[in-house]
Amino acid sequence: MRGINQRYVDETYDADGLLKTYRLKYPENYNFGYDVVDDIAVNDPGRMALVWDSQSGEEHEFTFADIKRMSDKVANYLLSQGVGKGDVVMLILKQRYQFWYCMVALHKIGAIVAPATHMLTKHDIEYRVNAADVKAIICTDQSNVSGSVESAENIPSLKLRMLVGKARDGWIDFDAEVEKASDVLERVDTRAVEPMLMYFTSGTSGNPKMVLHNHLYSLGHLMTAKHWHQVDSEGIHYTVSDTGWGKSVWGALYGQWLMESAVFVYEYDKFEPDEIMDMIEKHGITTFCCPPTMFRLYLNAGLEGHDLSSLKNCCIAGEALNPDTYQTWYDATGLRLMEGYGQTETTMVIGTLKGMMPKPGSMGKPSPQFEVDIVDENGNSCPPGVNGEIVVRAGTPGIMIGYYRDEEKTAVTLRGGWHHTGDIAWKDEDGYYWFVGRNDDIIKSSGYRISPFEIESALMLHPAVLECAVTGVPDPVRGQLVKATIILRSGFEPTDDLRKEIQNFTKRETAPYKYPRVIDFVDVMPKTISGKVRRVEIRNKDVERMRSK
Repeated sequence: MRGINQRYVDETYDADGLLKTYRLKYPENYNFGYDVVDDIAVNDPGRMALVWDSQSGEEHEFTFADIKRMSDKVANYLLSQGVGKGDVVMLILKQRYQFWYCMVALHKIGAIVAPATHMLTKHDIEYRVNAADVKAIICTDQSNVSGSVESAENIPSLKLRMLVGKARDGWIDFDAEVEKASDVLERVDTRAVEPMLMYFTSGTSGNPKMVLHNHLYSLGHLMTAKHWHQVDSEGIHYTVSDTGWGKSVWGALYGQWLMESAVFVYEYDKFEPDEIMDMIEKHGITTFCCPPTMFRLYLNAGLEGHDLSSLKNCCIAGEALNPDTYQTWYDATGLRLMEGYGQTETTMVIGTLKGMMPKPGSMGKPSPQFEVDIVDENGNSCPPGVNGEIVVRAGTPGIMIGYYRDEEKTAVTLRGGWHHTGDIAWKDEDGYYWFVGRNDDIIKSSGYRISPFEIESALMLHPAVLECAVTGVPDPVRGQLVKATIILRSGFEPTDDLRKEIQNFTKRETAPYKYPRVIDFVDVMPKTISGKVRRVEIRNKDVERMRSK
């Protein structure tokens, strides 16, 4: 181990060993590909970088030397095809192992990489390609997304279509062409503050925003891996994610490789809790991260028969944690779920870091890497116990440059020297932050502002509730009614009596005015590919239903 992470950070600790100060340092030409991946590859070539397994039974392992060699070959091939610095390249690769060395290659040549989900439609492709002037797409053949690319019309910027998998007409055979390329790459000059990465992120309305990050974004995740995931340089970290979601680079690339740790990836078409737990046992996973919903599903499937003893630390992100999930997991494994908070626009800005004692349901405390506050509508700091918006000092490595080609939205979000998250929270007397909801998620009923998470936490205590999402339904009298969309546990039937029982139960667990006046029992919850519940989809369907009456 070369201790590469120490090269990029100055940090101090208090008398109890807790992280106190944290400051990143870097050269002007910092590039993750050359300065991290290649450095390890040259000096410790046999160090494991990526362990890849799949539902189909296919398996691969890549050392840092392998990643260097393959990324150099990809880089040379793309340069030969006219792809270079500043060009936007979209990666739609699901969980294929090619994603990892493609990312490194694109960083090396100074291109702007735009990872995307394989669930994109023809319209999605057309919008993204035209909005970002995408020059090339590297796409998997495993889903219908390649057909969406083929059917897309009027996308003049797209010059190269490369397919990973079975070759077919209209596509370049990516693997075959890369194999022919040289594995000797001359360093391309890039600057730390130049654009490196773009994510399309959807809001509650309008087209997706294009979040643009520079090369320092990769360094911003050193905190993520070192002090939150607590990765071991001799261990293996697993974050359950698809490469089209920003969580993939949070938990399976930048910070982990800066810490010289191997990452694990499991390719699957359908999430099966038992299979994930089997992978933990099979590969001796030491640190693990996924959304709270998945931990609930592991517990519901039953931990019996699964050896999880290799795990040393477990983290959650993507949605707020219900305290009962925390306690049940801890009782079963002895491991505390360490919560973290951030956005596509940021790295982890609030978290339960190494040495901290979690408060179940709390996001933790602000990271020493950032200046974080909770402010009211006038930008004034909120005292403990008062709800306000989470803001983060802009300009710090790990915070976005802005929204690509959208000065208006950038100015709204990055204003007064702060990045405004749009997320509502409060802090307690100990400095722990507690998530309330998105500005858009807050339910406004009869003059009350109601947090959906608080009601969800109460609902999850009922023995019949497996999953739930709380939203607001338009109402002419109250403005909005509280609605609970619920998946029941096996053995419970969706009856009116059960509906009333759950309502009365919630009244006892929270203030009576917060109980769900509307309950909808469903078999499937609308979710993103990363496993987060899409409350916006539930809200939109309710609005459409009201309009059609």
